[in-house]
Amino acid sequence: MADAQALDEVVEFTSGLIRIDTTNRGGGDCRERPAAEYAAERLAGAGLEPLMLERTPGRTNVVARIEGTDPAADALLVHGHLDVVPAEAADWSVHPFSGEIRDGVVWGRGAVDMKNMDAMILAVVRSWARQGVRPRRDVVIAFTADEEASAEDGSGFLADEHPGLFEGCTEGVSESGAFTFHDGAGRQLYPIAAGERGTGWLKLTARGRAGHGSKVNRENAVTRLAAAVTRIGEYEWPLRLTPTVRAALTELAALYGIEPDFRDVDRLLDKLGPAAKLVEATVRNSANPTMLDAGYKLNVIPGEAVAHVDGRYLPGGEEEFRTTLDRLTGPDVDWEFAHREVALQAPLDSPTYARMRAAVEEFAPEGHVVPYCMSGGTDAKQFSRLGITGYGFAPLKLPADLDYQALFHGVDERVPVEALHFGVRVLDRFLRTA
Repeated sequence: MADAQALDEVVEFTSGLIRIDTTNRGGGDCRERPAAEYAAERLAGAGLEPLMLERTPGRTNVVARIEGTDPAADALLVHGHLDVVPAEAADWSVHPFSGEIRDGVVWGRGAVDMKNMDAMILAVVRSWARQGVRPRRDVVIAFTADEEASAEDGSGFLADEHPGLFEGCTEGVSESGAFTFHDGAGRQLYPIAAGERGTGWLKLTARGRAGHGSKVNRENAVTRLAAAVTRIGEYEWPLRLTPTVRAALTELAALYGIEPDFRDVDRLLDKLGPAAKLVEATVRNSANPTMLDAGYKLNVIPGEAVAHVDGRYLPGGEEEFRTTLDRLTGPDVDWEFAHREVALQAPLDSPTYARMRAAVEEFAPEGHVVPYCMSGGTDAKQFSRLGITGYGFAPLKLPADLDYQALFHGVDERVPVEALHFGVRVLDRFLRTA
């Protein structure tokens, strides 16, 4: 089991990483190198030989390998990203990059997404070094840049340019899984991610006839764009159940004593109450308009108008997504992928999933582990290019009054110290047995 020093270090490292501002606004100005140096120094202190790798100066990734006791076993990738989304200090109760520890809680941007998991990994590895522990299979550790944007400087770069570092890796674990979900009726659920929707960030372009704002114009690019955006925003996507989501609904229904009727999934979701939040975003594809850009003067009709849409599609749903967007945009609006990544699905009958479940159940015997599919995406998409199957497993035991999912990219992001201690114990247990 992880030693007492690991419990102290996970808190120290979470706070220390938060204090390093690695804001990624998506324009290429992020510099993860100070955080990468912080992580590499602590890996080196555990007797490892971390490599620091950059595609772009300052956009640094760290990779290290721990040799297992069974050379015939497949390797396991454990990865976490170092960058964070922006935070407006004026909106926060504490400065978002203070890493303040107050009343048993660590505050700051990255506390849950995902410098907490980075700190857990470091704390576990260092605990192993002190105790002389070696895992059964090789464990490859990767701390990545650029996950909060395109991942081109991070996991994409590593997968494309340094695949040899991940030789033998068949599975990987990272963020957004094994956290406490309180259902409002006294039950504690621990969802483990075994899938992700694909990413389809779109650019829509409408073209028309430029002219004076006082004149009749039946070829107004803004009008054409607005109509397409409205059609996309109001579209009701059809129900599509992937194996992971079907399994999640089946297990949740059994937990609540409900007969799962897959002919009326919306009604089934209603019966599940708050627990439906774990799956409701992943029973369909989605497309949400998020940005508009048109015109340069109030009395001038522009010849072009642009919109951006955050699209997500289920495993097996990309073709339907494309065809539907062709129809919704219509003949006067073109669309293209500004960024595209694959949807993922991982098996639930694997020994690795069983060991994750067992590790959670050992330290949270009152909890109920269930599978789920992430509505968004992680670096697992890029690592899947190397044939690595990805799971979401960043364990946290959380109190009922802390809305974990709302803290992702939200104001006053924070994580309880006890949640970090739980995470270290569970991650240590899993990695020793994986």
